[in-house]
Amino acid sequence: MTSTPPATRTAVVTGASSGIGAATARHLARAGYHVFCAARRVDRIEQLAAEVGGTPVACDVTDEASVAGLAAAVGGRLDVLVNNAGGAFGGATPVAEADSDAWRRMYDVNVIGLMQVTRALLPALVASGDGVVLNVGSTAGRIAYEGGAGYTAAKHGTQVVNETLRLELFDQPVRVMEIAPGMVKTEEFGLVRFDGDEEKAMAAYAGVAEPLVADDVAEAIAWMVSRPSHVSIDELVIRPKAQAAQHKVHRVF
Repeated sequence: MTSTPPATRTAVVTGASSGIGAATARHLARAGYHVFCAARRVDRIEQLAAEVGGTPVACDVTDEASVAGLAAAVGGRLDVLVNNAGGAFGGATPVAEADSDAWRRMYDVNVIGLMQVTRALLPALVASGDGVVLNVGSTAGRIAYEGGAGYTAAKHGTQVVNETLRLELFDQPVRVMEIAPGMVKTEEFGLVRFDGDEEKAMAAYAGVAEPLVADDVAEAIAWMVSRPSHVSIDELVIRPKAQAAQHKVHRVF
């Protein structure tokens, strides 16, 4: 495990084993942070931490004991928390055909998990004197669409927790931010949502020449958390140019 020099700025990134999380860890490391790469897949975060000079921490955000282990690994001071762990499960089914377990999983990771990690690390963020909590939401947390009620409900939950936390911490040295990406093409999000069905996973990007990629979002996250301490980027919505709105996407076949 890599030791952290006392003067080094520190960051935690959850869901760091792939996609936006892994890209964010790389961007923050390049910006000078010692990154605690947190995720369930130990082999992946060990490789990532070795690459960026960070610390791998096995963590399931839905498990309180696991989150307590993350807090213990971080210690008494933390500069940045990126709550990136999340996901969609159960495909794109209408409410009339919804899977209750898939809905519970989505709420558990996107809302309860976010809360548990934030709650556990808030003392360390306050102790830094200039902490940042950045929650990775989604444009799905702002508008409904057919077949997406479980995910949109969970990501609306992410947004509301973010807004509430900002109100509750208004007099503390902690800024609370959210980035809400639109269409981002990563290697796993769609596959997880559609239980490994690659055809369904790729259908969302059909005809879109340039969807966002993980690096686009990670670069924006690194910019947000590095603003001067009096500047809070409360909310940043980021989409590919092709996506004018959730239902209006330029596709060329």
